[in-house]
Amino acid sequence: MTAISWWRGDGAGNGAAVALAPDDVAVVAEGAKIYAANCASCHGADLEGQPNWRERKADGKLPAPPHDRDGHTWHHPDVQLFHLVKNGLPKTVGDQPYLTDMPAYAGILTDAEIVAVLSYIKSRWPADIRRSHDELNDRLAGYNPN
Repeated sequence: MTAISWWRGDGAGNGAAVALAPDDVAVVAEGAKIYAANCASCHGADLEGQPNWRERKADGKLPAPPHDRDGHTWHHPDVQLFHLVKNGLPKTVGDQPYLTDMPAYAGILTDAEIVAVLSYIKSRWPADIRRSHDELNDRLAGYNPN
């Protein structure tokens, strides 16, 4: 159903090479349900994000970005998106301080559910954005955020 292969067999999803499945109807349908239950309250039912998502709030955190063509989700390869959702932003970006309200979904969603959510998001992008994202994945084949 989904494509996940391991660079390291640590079982935690660290070092996973991930391929989204935005053309797989079953994966996308499952991802839509998971997105609605876990992501839409912050990122919007239509992937629109929160208002003023580029401006820090009083607590120093950035609002949830959009996942549509206006956001930056498609600027990141599949594997990095997977790690951002699974392990959270602070752990994925390293030692840099990163204030965020987004939780890490390890222990909440399975790897397959994370791939399904990301596949759903990608399925909603216009063809030119999807093509650009595919080219990014091709250029960064073998990228390991860990």
